[in-house]
Amino acid sequence: MRLTPPPPHPHSRRPANTGSRLATLSLISLAAILAGCRAEAVGAPATRTAAALANRQTAAPFEAPAPGRDIFRHSTFGDEPFWTDTLHLNQVVETAVSPATALAVGLKVDAERLPPGFLASADLTSPATTVELLRRDAVVGIEARVTRDKHIQRLGITCALCHSTVDNSVTAGVGRRLDGWPNRDLNVGAIVALSPALPAAVKAVFNSWGPGKYDAEFNRDGINNPVVIPPAFGLHGVALETYTGEGPVSYWNAYVAVTQMHGHGSFSDPALGINIRQRPDRVTPVLPVLRAYQLSLSAPPPPPGSVDEAAAERGRAVFNTTGRCASCHIPSLAFSDVNRGVLHDPAEIGMDPVRASRLKNHKYRTTPLRALWQHPPYFHDGSAATLSDVVAHYDRVLGLGLSPQQQADLVQYLKSL
Repeated sequence: MRLTPPPPHPHSRRPANTGSRLATLSLISLAAILAGCRAEAVGAPATRTAAALANRQTAAPFEAPAPGRDIFRHSTFGDEPFWTDTLHLNQVVETAVSPATALAVGLKVDAERLPPGFLASADLTSPATTVELLRRDAVVGIEARVTRDKHIQRLGITCALCHSTVDNSVTAGVGRRLDGWPNRDLNVGAIVALSPALPAAVKAVFNSWGPGKYDAEFNRDGINNPVVIPPAFGLHGVALETYTGEGPVSYWNAYVAVTQMHGHGSFSDPALGINIRQRPDRVTPVLPVLRAYQLSLSAPPPPPGSVDEAAAERGRAVFNTTGRCASCHIPSLAFSDVNRGVLHDPAEIGMDPVRASRLKNHKYRTTPLRALWQHPPYFHDGSAATLSDVVAHYDRVLGLGLSPQQQADLVQYLKSL
């Protein structure tokens, strides 16, 4: 779907043929990333995610740069004018978004920001309760300035909106933060489509995305082809971020902060026809510390007892030999060949070419394998619902001829990574 473009960003210089520039279509995307979670207990772990968190907390601690976590969790990079003055989402939230509605579209609540018994006594059907949650800084990824008479004066978003979830230790959608875990419940499009400022055609596109997907190029080229929000942990040692390997982590942080969140900063990539310069630049100076924090986050191990260890060991042999997985997912290089400068044509790996064709490399990166148990569906477009589907895809595309037992063993090994 092609939509009539609005005027270009006032600080941008782009070639005339860069396609639709839907400056009203923006949001956070995948790699402005991460934060750690606190160890204080809020409640007994009640889910597989919570069990994995408990397991993770027994591992050796690491030193994480606190300013990077603060930037990830709380910095809007000055994006409030867009979300407040352009999209008017502050008005929508204040009048029409109850906690029940917020949770239904995948927003998460940080229980550590709430006093004991808050949820038990609160009216979860009232938008006024959402305003109070925002006043307490308890809605993950959303920062708001709430007046004394309980009105949302300013509202903005942070990296954590898409790249954090919670452990559900209090109830579904409420618990301790798990920053860096992709929020596959988050219906980004449905949230933004609540804006009264958007035309019906744009709302239809946003509402077509569904939970856990986002298109960080739609406002640039007008093509509707969202991807799943990927994990933002386990990035240490990975040379290029994004499915198509456009650049390292800080490249993507800047792209998202400026072109998607509409933060007040600078980003330039002539290959994409983007040259945005804004002063003061609230993005570029914090990129190094944000990157350092991101790279400090390790992938969470699988929940205890969730992997058949004997089968996984057999699967490891399949991975390294007849499955040919290790030829691209190189174990010693973060399970990817991207550090060797290798990208793959879509036809080579049986992938939909649309996403790759929209970006400058026109190829796909070998995705690093980390915590695969945690974030189905798989592939950039979510076309593989399970790890069994992933294995079956490559068995077919590469003509591997794996037996059912080999495929099952390989799945167990992938779950162990």
